[in-house]
Amino acid sequence: MSLAAEPVDPAEVPDGENRFSAMRIGDFERAWAITDRELQEFCRSGSPKYDGPRHLQRIWRGEDLRDKRVLVRCYHGLGDTIQFARFLSPMRRMAREVVVWCQPELLSLIGGVAGVDQVIPLHDGVPDAAFDVDIEIMEIPHAIRARREEAEMCQSYLGAAGRHHVTRSQCRPMSVGLVWAVGDWAKGREVPALLLKRLKLPDLRLCSLQRGPAAAAATEIGAIDISTSDIEVLAGRLRELDLLVCVDTMVAHLSAALGCETWIMLHSDCDWRWPASGERTFWYPSARLFHQRFPGDWSGVVESIRSALCVRATNWRSAD
Repeated sequence: MSLAAEPVDPAEVPDGENRFSAMRIGDFERAWAITDRELQEFCRSGSPKYDGPRHLQRIWRGEDLRDKRVLVRCYHGLGDTIQFARFLSPMRRMAREVVVWCQPELLSLIGGVAGVDQVIPLHDGVPDAAFDVDIEIMEIPHAIRARREEAEMCQSYLGAAGRHHVTRSQCRPMSVGLVWAVGDWAKGREVPALLLKRLKLPDLRLCSLQRGPAAAAATEIGAIDISTSDIEVLAGRLRELDLLVCVDTMVAHLSAALGCETWIMLHSDCDWRWPASGERTFWYPSARLFHQRFPGDWSGVVESIRSALCVRATNWRSAD
């Protein structure tokens, strides 16, 4: 049953209301009413379908997906593809075939998602597949009129990612993965690496999954480097950890989508997909959120995580 008593009329939505604010609180019916209005305006404008920067293109124009060969374009980030891959299976229940044109790094991962008939590597040319209708992956929930309960993750949807079964013994240090830096496009999400030295606690084994120039700080933090560029290998390593402490990046989405315990460090003006406050999100039940109390205050976030880790480590030892 839908959380809303009845669909929201787009005409009743105030001008300027943002679909992302509605999605943030899980009001998907309202989000789709807002997006319906935006789509109508876009179609009336006559803008070319593939106009502008790729990640801002409006691909789907309201075409019926039933019994169609659907090409799914993954034009946003790796984390976006992982998060929204949960909607591929419900879309496949109405489509005849689903072909995902995704980032090469994710081919194996997305190829194992239920409902995907074929995956092909994304590139700057035209897709190497026939299709009847195409859609950007983040447009799927609108196209299928997804309800909140279809967005809520009840179990991992990533299939055989990190295939091997992990059996953990308590007779060892608790393994905690760390990721503290992001790409150049979102530096506000980045935590100063040396703050994470505060997480070096007895009976904890810190493991760095950080890649890029920032990875050099692992030694100063006291973390062992277990990073990899292979996302399927990364999935296996995440499953071998007991906990991941991570900034808002692809690794956080991968870990949480696998059902691994994931603590996510969020800045005060965090992205729409995370609640503005509180520790939990319906997107990922295994995630715990740590928000900045004040803009730029990462030390407070790290201290909160340190305190939570002390409790977690005590419970770990008592279970031995």
